Amino acid sequence: MTYSEQIGGMRVVLTTARAKRSLSRAPRQVAVAYAVWRASVNEHGLAMVQRIPGYHDEPLRGRLKGLRSFRLNLGYRGYYRVVRGSVEFVSVEEVNKHDYKKVERIFGY
Repeated sequence: MTYSEQIGGMRVVLTTARAKRSLSRAPRQVAVAYAVWRASVNEHGLAMVQRIPGYHDEPLRGRLKGLRSFRLNLGYRGYYRVVRGSVEFVSVEEVNKHDYKKVERIFGY
């Protein structure tokens, strides 16, 4: 996978194999929400999409510093990081009360 892809100044969202697996296990409406988020980032850029209040896009702290999360629905969040000018979508996880312990285990922290 190449990390640095830019087409005409637009951001490109790269979906990792882990993210594809987690999307396949998630409910359909979560996969649709991700597709809408991805299309928005590709069309308008990450900075514009981060400003949309419904996504609750936020940087993570502590061991997960460097990752960002956004809301796909009330029970699922998407995790991504910016790598060399492109957005690398890492995972979709079900979270309850922001239980980041599971996410820390996934990334080996």
